[in-house]
Amino acid sequence: MEKKNKITLVLFSGDMDKIMAAFNLAVGAASMGMEATIFFTFWGLNAVRKHGSGSAARGILQRMMSWMNKGGADKLPMSRFNMCGMGPKFMGILMKRYQMYSVPELIKIAKELGVKFIACTITMGVMGISKEDIIPEVDVYAGVVTFLTEAEESNISLFI
Repeated sequence: MEKKNKITLVLFSGDMDKIMAAFNLAVGAASMGMEATIFFTFWGLNAVRKHGSGSAARGILQRMMSWMNKGGADKLPMSRFNMCGMGPKFMGILMKRYQMYSVPELIKIAKELGVKFIACTITMGVMGISKEDIIPEVDVYAGVVTFLTEAEESNISLFI
């Protein structure tokens, strides 16, 4: 199979700084004319969860997971120096000072540039997340086979 001028990213992390890196790569690639796809799985789904979304959790374990894992692109922790939630606030101040885009802004830019968003349905089920909990910018709800098909066509695949 011939590779396309394409980047495929697995976004596994729910940390703001890592999510920003994934979106910066996807936006950069798309702005260069490359096809770009982000596959959101596990904690990475928090980037595309609606802020304050409810839960489709049925069992006690799913409800506990949902309670601990609120999500929302505007409420993400830092991978380091989270400092009980103060780290993202400090980072937000610095980002504004240096005219960096926030995660919600990067989502908007990515969609304007045609970046494809795929939400992992298996992980959604495990974590008690329904389609109603996900932002409308997500294009596809699918599993790992869909990701692997995208990755097989790509000349760049990254796991974040």
